[in-house]
Amino acid sequence: MENAFVVKGLRKTYGDLVALDNLNLEVRKGEVFGLLGHNGAGKSTAIECILGTKIPDSGTVEVLKMDPIKDRKELFQKVGVQFQQTHYQDKIRVHEICEMTHSLYKNPADWKELLEIFNLDKENMKKQVSDLSGGERQKLSVVLALIPNPELVFLDELTTGLDPKARREVWNYLKNLKSQGLTIFLTSHYMDEVQTLCDRICILRKGKVVAMDTVSSVIETSNHSNLEDAYLWYTGEEDLGA
Repeated sequence: MENAFVVKGLRKTYGDLVALDNLNLEVRKGEVFGLLGHNGAGKSTAIECILGTKIPDSGTVEVLKMDPIKDRKELFQKVGVQFQQTHYQDKIRVHEICEMTHSLYKNPADWKELLEIFNLDKENMKKQVSDLSGGERQKLSVVLALIPNPELVFLDELTTGLDPKARREVWNYLKNLKSQGLTIFLTSHYMDEVQTLCDRICILRKGKVVAMDTVSSVIETSNHSNLEDAYLWYTGEEDLGA
């Protein structure tokens, strides 16, 4: 199967801190891949290096057969990104930020349809983003990541702040997009979300890969019966009584 992106020997340091230590990843087109790890394990740095917003100390990255730094403009048209912490322009309204995002892409998705799918249409469309609830802002950030009509989307803690019903609605929509060929790369601290969505996962601990396989294989290798316990075992948090 063709790869959506390939990471080889990625290393990134900040002074004496090693954020990533020889990271190797191959994410296949059309799969949902989860990158897991506690805060500070290197997940955000990995995404930033893959997207070309940070330059690694060593190693190579190829995304959709392009160099994320040299081919930034072309890659921009094919990749969607949603970060957990998103800062919006003061006083901007939902429909305004959607229209603005829509105008940046050559073949964008219908933003009004996306707002309807995520229950952000009608009165929410005219609201200032600052007046949305935390969960509504989170859904908006996912909508903005999908407006490019991307081949590959990065989702960082995508359902944080959503109620159970909204979380399942987002999951079902992403499953539908996957069936249409979208490649999804996500981070999450919700193990039920990971088990529901991910074909394969990678667990980082202090910048190093400690497990990478299907969810069932990662659980089996840990000698635990569920993903949450396996995750705590791989990350060392089990030892802390976490």
